[in-house]
Amino acid sequence: MVTGGTGEGSARRRIAVAVLAAAAILLFLLSLGIGPVRLSPSTVAAALVGRGEDVALVIVREIRLPRAILSVAIGGILGLCGAAMQGLLRNPLAAPSLFGAPQAAAFGAVATLSLGLADALSFALPVAAIVGAFVSVFLLVAVAGRNAGLTLLILAGLAISSLAGAATALAMNLAPNPFAALEIAFWLLGSLEDRSMRHVAMALPFILAGGVVLAANARAFRTLTLGEEAAQSLGVNIARLRLVVIVGVALGVGASVAVAGSIGFIGLVAPHLVRPLVRYDPARLLLPAALAGSCLLTAADIAVRIIPSTTDIKVGVLTSLIGVPFFLYLILRERRRLGAGLVG
Repeated sequence: MVTGGTGEGSARRRIAVAVLAAAAILLFLLSLGIGPVRLSPSTVAAALVGRGEDVALVIVREIRLPRAILSVAIGGILGLCGAAMQGLLRNPLAAPSLFGAPQAAAFGAVATLSLGLADALSFALPVAAIVGAFVSVFLLVAVAGRNAGLTLLILAGLAISSLAGAATALAMNLAPNPFAALEIAFWLLGSLEDRSMRHVAMALPFILAGGVVLAANARAFRTLTLGEEAAQSLGVNIARLRLVVIVGVALGVGASVAVAGSIGFIGLVAPHLVRPLVRYDPARLLLPAALAGSCLLTAADIAVRIIPSTTDIKVGVLTSLIGVPFFLYLILRERRRLGAGLVG
């Protein structure tokens, strides 16, 4: 049974939140100074307040600042969505990227672009991506059922991901010209390059709305650890909670995909990194998971700028290279745990 936690647990969580917040701020500032043109901290600080050379002002405020804001916001909402889905489904392997939400959001955005319904800077793009993510998470919850096990969840997620991927390929196939299809293909790899304040304005309101919706239901996740029947007897409306999580995840993931493409595994990895620090309380996990997600994505975005390569490495590719081995490790750990339980 999960309770509100002891004073020691609360102190550990506060320390963890403070450290993660400081790390997120530090990485945010580093992101403003690192790139093909290295800038000193004093130059970055001067540019942020509108002083210094014109070149530094353009680099910091128009090129790197939108990218840094999006990396913090998108990483944060992906970590929060992962923690919320794990709390809702009571499964440590639950995450938006494993169950088709980013793929379905990508299909919504790609269909809008390839059919010429909106351009890349239209607010119709995040709306279409949010609708796609909403449908995928709704299908997952509806198909898997209330007490779905790991196998059923993965199978349902695989089916939804495959369907969304096939639909995306079809939409690209129907693109008006091959250059548009190639541009969409590179966008799907996940990247924060060449983003502007227009992209921030497109995504941030939806991301913040999704974060508020999920964070407002933190206590319900804690109660849900007692089981659905016990949670209902304590006043938790399970059907409403499912719908709220679907809406929150759709808003956050859809808006993220609309401006950055598919960035996988942040929602899976971030909650697991901080879960031991909060004594496995799903209510206390949300904020640390969001901060950890911000740190992970910002660090990955910094890494793709400094890794020597002849072409630009997409941040979505890097997060997948890190996330897949981590996912396999979690599966092996879960298998060992189940094996130990059967032996016992």
